[in-house]
Amino acid sequence: MKESFLDLPLPDLMNSDSIETLRNKRILVQRQLYQSLPKADIRSWVKTVNEMHDYVMQQAVIICEQQLIEAGYGPPPVAYSFIVFGSAGRCEQTLWSDQDNGLIISDEEHEGKERYFTEFGKRLADILEQAGYEKCRGKVMCSEPMWRKTLSEWHTQMDNWRADLSWEPVRNWIIASDMRHMYGDKQLAVSWKEYFYEGIQETPALAAAVLRNTVRHKATLNVLGQIVPERFGEHAGDFDVKYGIYIPLVNASRCLSIQHGIYESSTLKRLERLIQLEAASLALLEMMQEAFLTSLRMRNSTPVRELDGLYVSSGFMLQKDWRQRPFFHELRESLGTVKKAHRVLQRQLRFLERRGL
Repeated sequence: MKESFLDLPLPDLMNSDSIETLRNKRILVQRQLYQSLPKADIRSWVKTVNEMHDYVMQQAVIICEQQLIEAGYGPPPVAYSFIVFGSAGRCEQTLWSDQDNGLIISDEEHEGKERYFTEFGKRLADILEQAGYEKCRGKVMCSEPMWRKTLSEWHTQMDNWRADLSWEPVRNWIIASDMRHMYGDKQLAVSWKEYFYEGIQETPALAAAVLRNTVRHKATLNVLGQIVPERFGEHAGDFDVKYGIYIPLVNASRCLSIQHGIYESSTLKRLERLIQLEAASLALLEMMQEAFLTSLRMRNSTPVRELDGLYVSSGFMLQKDWRQRPFFHELRESLGTVKKAHRVLQRQLRFLERRGL
């Protein structure tokens, strides 16, 4: 039986004709979801949270189109796909996630399309901010020319990234690998993704470069198997859930998926496909799957505060919480899995480096 976390269906809750109404409805829904978390199945709960975000973002695009009509720009001059990256692309957003998005614009000729989509990208990023999505500090947003391009321009940018396998281009490639279509012409996103994965097949050194970027991560267990908390600053003694357990599992799953031609963007779906393909030790992959579900629950259970009705979290688990049993043992076991996955990737990298890749 499907779990219900909300009083009303999401489409009814999210249907809005103004930014203020959309924001208020989001606040209403997120409160219900937050209250339901302690007793919920984490997989189902995260799915519902991300469905909420999808509805909010889709409504934001509709509002943006309407604003541009009212401002004299008219309707979209050519087809486009509004796409998301990061946790949104992976369907793993928390209640307090920020923006990670872009645009794929049709190559169809139209003299007004550059003017239209420049304004569209800036306006949409502002609308999403007003709806409760903080702007991305790394500027991965449709308001930025780098993440707002025609399909052919995206192809050129991907080619440039593949031609320069230094840290920054590879980082951009990794960000792009989590792309998911959100609104508009889905075929543009399908074509984009096909070209993206063709690029991996045509560039053997790319997988090694992604691997090289992936093996850098924050130490979470010391040589004695003890949990390593934050050492300095306001969170000294607390545990960094996002970068200590969640991101390493996301990165390891993505890296293995890229190696095996898996097109999924969701970490859970990536792990399911990896298990089906027996892409690594089944025991390890199943442990990674279990540890990832643990990381999702922990990440969504970090202390929150309300700011203008919206939830905000530092992403840290307080020392008094993570040291308690059975939470402590669950965390340590999951971090042991992170360490094992990291060692597998390190061995792969040493092997590839010996081959000169």
